[in-house]
Parts: sequence; C-alpha cells; structure tokens
Amino acid sequence: MSHTTFPSIDPAAHLARVRERSPLIHNITNLVAMNTMANVLLAIGASPAMVHAREEAAEFTAIADALTINIGTVSPHWVEAMIEAAEAARLVGKPWVLDPVAVGATAYRRETGAHLLERLPTVIRGNASEIIALEAGGAGGRGVDSSDPAEAAEQAAVRLARRTGGVVAVTGEVDLVTDGRRLARVHGGHALMPRVTTLGCSLTGVVAAFVAGAEDTFAATVAALACYAAAGGIAGETARGPGSFAVAFLDALHALEGETLGPRLQLEMTDAT
Repeated sequence: MSHTTFPSIDPAAHLARVRERSPLIHNITNLVAMNTMANVLLAIGASPAMVHAREEAAEFTAIADALTINIGTVSPHWVEAMIEAAEAARLVGKPWVLDPVAVGATAYRRETGAHLLERLPTVIRGNASEIIALEAGGAGGRGVDSSDPAEAAEQAAVRLARRTGGVVAVTGEVDLVTDGRRLARVHGGHALMPRVTTLGCSLTGVVAAFVAGAEDTFAATVAALACYAAAGGIAGETARGPGSFAVAFLDALHALEGETLGPRLQLEMTDAT
C-alpha cells in the first residue's frame, strides 16, 4: 500500500501553531485519565484545565479555547456539568470534542451519549466499537477496548459526521478521520500504545488543542492524530515495556518537531462514500 503526504495538510505547521498559541483546553474527563491527559497536553504545548463542577463548568468553557468531554467515569453531577458545558460551547462558538468511552456498554451511557450528541460536537473521537454504538444509538462493546477494527466503523463514522456536521475520528491500528466528505487514514503509532491506560483519552485533549482556532477542523484533527502516531513510533524505539513507553512517549511529544515528524508521516486521503 502506498502512502501519500497530504499536500494541503501540514501536521508540523499545526503543531507549531499549537505551541505558539498554547491554547487553554478545558477537560471534563474521567478520574483515571486526568494526570496523564494534563501531562500529554503540557508536552504538546497546550495548557490543560480539569474543571468538573457543574457550578462552574459552563462558565469556564467560555474562558477556554476548547472543551473536551469524556464519559469514562460518569456520575449524575458530572453528566449535568458535561451537558451544560457542551451547550455553552455551542452557544459561544467554542470547539468541543466528545470522547464517548464505552458508550454502548450500559443504558446510562447510551442516554448520556445521546444527550451530548444533540449538542453537536465539533469532533467525536473514539474507537470503532464506540463510534458504531454512538451512531446506532444502541449497545456495543464491553468497555473501553474496541472489539472492532477501525475500518469496521468507516460507514458509521461517515454517517455520524454528516449527521452532526462535524468531524469523526476512529482510532485503532490505522486511524480514520472523516468530515462526511473527506476520509483520511493515519498510519503509525506503536503496539505498546494500547498497553498504557488513558493514552486514548489524552489524544482527545490533543485533538482539542489542534482544533482550537483552526480554520479546517478536519485538517487539524488529522494533524493531531499524525503527531500522536509519530510520537508513539519514536517512543517505541527505546521502550522496553509499557512503563518505559509511557515516559518515552511524553518525551517524544515534547521533542517532536518538523524534522522528526516529516519522515514518519503516513497519511492517505480519499473521498468519503
């Protein structure tokens, strides 16, 4: 299979923009992910904030450059904060990224996912099982791990993107990104990435950082996934296991630049069907 670098998408330029602007990313994320996500955002050059209380979540959304919502450890008070923050983002025109963790596992998660989907996320990022379940509004997947390859969710992702008017990213061995018209495949990463908990959750924050202030949400999302995959490949060259990979991955994100990124880009783009 041949891989073509997009002439219209320059991940290095998107990365440089993130580091120049250091966008403030408001994250309503799960309890397991908070520390890793904050460190990943700092490493990429963004500024993380973890604001969960319903009493301030919507207000803080207006201050931040972008919002992320992750339903990994949901509870009623947090769900209320999520819905109000997503609505605030929509009203003030701030981009927000939905991470529908295990959305098909329980009725409560399906209901929460449906309420959030009504607030029209700018980007939805999940694994194949989550995207399939979210698009269908039904059950699917036991938990955070995907039982489907990313390719299995291609049509669900296209339909979901067209339905919301946003971008859908399906992450897996090969990532898929679509805005309902264009479809990108991002190759790379490393086999140890799924062995380190919350790296997927943290990617949602990186997507938000790249999307914040971007003229083309699709291109910014592709760039975010490409940079993440490149850092994973670099980290895998020295890691001896999941523990050392986690450290090496943060270092690789921090050190990532155009010269190291360019040779690792493996991107394809076609029309969505």
